[in-house]
Amino acid sequence: MTSRTTAHPTGHKTGHTSGRVRVAVVGAGGWGRQHARIFAGRNDTELVGVLGRSPERTAARAQEYDTTPYTDLDQLLEAAKPDLVSVCLPNEDHFEVTLRLLRAGTNLLVEKPLVFDLDEADRLLAAAADSGSFFAINFNHRYAEPFLRAKAAVDAGELGRLTFLTWRFGGEANRGRSPHANLIETQCHGFDLLEHLGGPIESVTAQMGNATYGAYSTVAIALTFTSGAVGTLLGSYDSSYAYPGTQQVEVNGTRGRVVVDDTVRRFTFSRAGDETRTVWEAGYFNDEARSFHATFDRHVDEVLAAFREGAPPPVPAAAGRRALQLAQAAISSYESGRRVQTPEPTPGD
Repeated sequence: MTSRTTAHPTGHKTGHTSGRVRVAVVGAGGWGRQHARIFAGRNDTELVGVLGRSPERTAARAQEYDTTPYTDLDQLLEAAKPDLVSVCLPNEDHFEVTLRLLRAGTNLLVEKPLVFDLDEADRLLAAAADSGSFFAINFNHRYAEPFLRAKAAVDAGELGRLTFLTWRFGGEANRGRSPHANLIETQCHGFDLLEHLGGPIESVTAQMGNATYGAYSTVAIALTFTSGAVGTLLGSYDSSYAYPGTQQVEVNGTRGRVVVDDTVRRFTFSRAGDETRTVWEAGYFNDEARSFHATFDRHVDEVLAAFREGAPPPVPAAAGRRALQLAQAAISSYESGRRVQTPEPTPGD
């Protein structure tokens, strides 16, 4: 196998012109297993190593996917020589390892959230610009079949002018050190999807509840879009993923409405004034489209295509910074009791 990394006009490095892409996974936890599964199972990639903090757990994960375990990052880079590193660490431990990898000139696909601090996000993006690294983030909700259909309907003008958008997502708590773990770690998907479908958010007004375990486990945010549409985001760690309707997204326009149920379960399109509806649900043999984990596989398809071509990532890491920026605006709104204007997104968000 031969590979090369060369400067590219887009500001990052081309990955491969031929052969399998050598991928290492940093993180041996539950979602890291999905990263390992994907890159070990594709014909166009080779899983060349798994890095973790626990030697026993890392060895077990590596054995599961027939690769080499590592507990030292420098040793992984030197011995495995990955073309691309996929990073899946605990939510509040992303910064230091990601910065080391970028300073080493490594091409990266990272899990959300990017980080919990805007200054850290800026340092990561600056390091990627300096090294020319390919730097993608896994906002995999975009690749669920219902959201692909929703985006296509919006872009085709089938909804007319958008008037309001709603995101609701709640389940059991994923507790962390930050009192805003729910908002930053989980609802980052909501900020990303709402802007993906409705365009830039220009202001937020937030309410937060901390009744159950001390953190701000439930948030309700009113949104204004630059288009003139308004919206809401309701996110909770005081609910359950066992409930039907755990996630629902609704996009309304002057000509029609789209509703997405539970990310991958159902897409419904209605035209204004028409009591009939068009519904998509995965068919009997279409297990792939009803699998939440398969949304990551779909994203990886596009990540690898862009990497091979030397093109920008389909979802750049700057989108992670943008979601964090919106979350920080919501925190400022709650703390001040006022509506907060959000900065305009920068190119690449």
